[in-house]
Amino acid sequence: MSIRALAEKLHISRANAYTRVRRLLDSGVLRGFRAEVDPELLGLGTSAYITLNITQVQWRNVRESLRKLPGVSHIALVGGEFDVIMHVRAKDNADLRRIVLEQIQGMPGVINTRTLLVFDEPALEPDPIAAEPP
Repeated sequence: MSIRALAEKLHISRANAYTRVRRLLDSGVLRGFRAEVDPELLGLGTSAYITLNITQVQWRNVRESLRKLPGVSHIALVGGEFDVIMHVRAKDNADLRRIVLEQIQGMPGVINTRTLLVFDEPALEPDPIAAEPP
């Protein structure tokens, strides 16, 4: 949303809206702005969550290796049945298979993986809290 649209929505001046956004950026509350991309239009029609069990002391190395993979949209170290969960987008099932079996399972520190294929990703409504004036 533009500064002008934000100012109108909050019923404040553009200068005030710009100052508030700048303060949020400078303080680190806002880390940046992103475009929302349609992955299917980019040719990434397959999506999956992949869970990993890893050798704990290898976490930092595994994390850095996972970050370098194409199509990775999220990585998290978690507690519970597995150690890591990640979201990956791929061209198709063959591409996903290559990523999981050849790249992820071949990484030092990865003990095993489980792949959960995503069948549908319904669009979410915008966060109503984010739309409220600060």
